[in-house]
Amino acid sequence: MIDLINDSLLKLKKNKFTNAELDLKILLEKASYESKEIILSNFDIKNINIDYFKILLNKRLKNEPIAKIIGKKYFWKNEFFVNKYVLDPRPETEIIIEEVLTNIKNNNDEISILDIGTGSGCIAISLALEIPNSRITAIDISSEALKVAKKNIDKYNLNNQIDLKLIDFRDVKKKFDFVVSNPPYIKETEYEDLQLEIKNYEPKVALVAGIDGMKFYKIYASVIEKLMNKNSLFICEIGDKQLNSCIKIFAKSNLKLKKITKDIQKIDRTLTFFKI
Repeated sequence: MIDLINDSLLKLKKNKFTNAELDLKILLEKASYESKEIILSNFDIKNINIDYFKILLNKRLKNEPIAKIIGKKYFWKNEFFVNKYVLDPRPETEIIIEEVLTNIKNNNDEISILDIGTGSGCIAISLALEIPNSRITAIDISSEALKVAKKNIDKYNLNNQIDLKLIDFRDVKKKFDFVVSNPPYIKETEYEDLQLEIKNYEPKVALVAGIDGMKFYKIYASVIEKLMNKNSLFICEIGDKQLNSCIKIFAKSNLKLKKITKDIQKIDRTLTFFKI
């Protein structure tokens, strides 16, 4: 057991994984015959499927993200199924949930929400669980992503509250109280320089937004108001150092910037707009 742990940990550290011990623990738990937490300093190696563990370890050593290896990622207050067809939910995206909740009178309000580019469905599902009387339309242009979202919606029994649609947001005809989106915002020129965990294991279509990374914000500036009720809000995520460009783009629209929210690293992360 000691050799297995030490050798595996050494390999992970040589690959410069910042959370090598945690990664090792998660991989061992995935390969365990028992569904209980593993303590690295004290566990029975007989409870581990060694061959399966080695397969998992090799995946990690090839820079496959832990979430993709074990098929799940925690977001907001819940666990979500993920695979290669969707982005792993990220902590900074939780700000979108916070902003919606900040802007409703109470969590029992009957509100309509449009989630553009739903991916795993983590935003739509988190909002549905927080606002039980909400009606949410979650859309994506990827049929494979919608299969992932459907699996997560089924898990939380939200089929009556969330309507999944394979559609481009420009073709949506309804209006909503909230429109939320975490769109692609990586520059085409920056894609090749992304971490291997991202570039090799997450869908490019969910990451890249043209030469300047502004493709979707430019479209949003001219289209989103048509999807908004009179007193509704549009909340979207932006990338690092994109604030000024986004402000210029939306200044020409019928949307007025209400709030800029920073993430835990003090990076401008979400913009909240209301309709003029």
